[in-house]
Amino acid sequence: MESDIENNRIGEDIPRIALSNGEKIPVVGLGTFGSDNYNANQIAGAVDFAVRNGYRHIDCASVYMNESEIGNTISELIIEGVVNRQDLWITSKVWNDAHDKVIESCKKSLKDLQLDYLDLYLVHWPFPNYHAPGCDGDARNPDSRPYNHDAYMETWRQMEQLVEMGLVKSIGTSNMTIPKMELLLKDAKIKPVVNEMEIHPHFQQPELFNYLVGKNIQPIGYSPIGSPKRPERDRTEDDTVDIEDPVIVKIAERLKLHPAEVCIKWGVQRGEVVIPFSVSPVKIVNNLKAVSGEPISSEEMKQIAGIDKNCRLIKGQVFLWEGAKGWEDLWDLDGKITN
Repeated sequence: MESDIENNRIGEDIPRIALSNGEKIPVVGLGTFGSDNYNANQIAGAVDFAVRNGYRHIDCASVYMNESEIGNTISELIIEGVVNRQDLWITSKVWNDAHDKVIESCKKSLKDLQLDYLDLYLVHWPFPNYHAPGCDGDARNPDSRPYNHDAYMETWRQMEQLVEMGLVKSIGTSNMTIPKMELLLKDAKIKPVVNEMEIHPHFQQPELFNYLVGKNIQPIGYSPIGSPKRPERDRTEDDTVDIEDPVIVKIAERLKLHPAEVCIKWGVQRGEVVIPFSVSPVKIVNNLKAVSGEPISSEEMKQIAGIDKNCRLIKGQVFLWEGAKGWEDLWDLDGKITN
């Protein structure tokens, strides 16, 4: 019990960032996408351990197919008095096949998570294209289509309703690009407070990152250590490994940290919210502690900025539509929305 109390104090020391609507989000959260490697009960067990050891931010999604088990865990932790609901930050996301029934999807997540409200609700991807669970990288859904802004705004209007209904406190986006965000900001009544996106030292997305900061939209980085447990469909021969980079390894040696912890520390120092995933008790604790202690020096931060390889690991190719040339079409690399 003493260790739990001590570690909960660690959680209380984790900084929070104020979003544009005044809500304050913890800078480190626990991701709950277990890929094909872990079952729902293992993920729920990781959530239980994480909260008992100081985490207050849990990043969920309906498509992860584990919200019911996580909900049981959260309920038990609150009943037991380990944590109060108001101290937790719980995020969920509407999946691509529910863009036309956002409110229904959110209510399902709330029921599964056994919560009265969500702190943050995201549109998981900016198009209604989806794939079968566990599919390979060559899978294609014949119903997939390019981004359509009118359709996206119909989805966003339902997101805004969730705020008005009191079911969610904040709404945001995920996997957006600058051209798509420009359109959303022009038409939104309630603007997104965050954009969740892939960020790690080998994929820093400086243009999008700086754009979001300039628009007072908080970047949240998923895969902050380079997603070593990502599905096979998301692996290619050209992928690089952040935690093996000599610059990261050298900084880790100086700080006496694991290279993965350096990646997390870098993200937080850069101004991100980071959501690493692990089911390992040691890694869960160390990922949280990474934001404390001696910082990465300004010179080392410059060195990390210089190792950006523009290596996107989560390419999203399973969402491609007929006529698309390749996964690059999802990301508007030429500054224009690809149709």
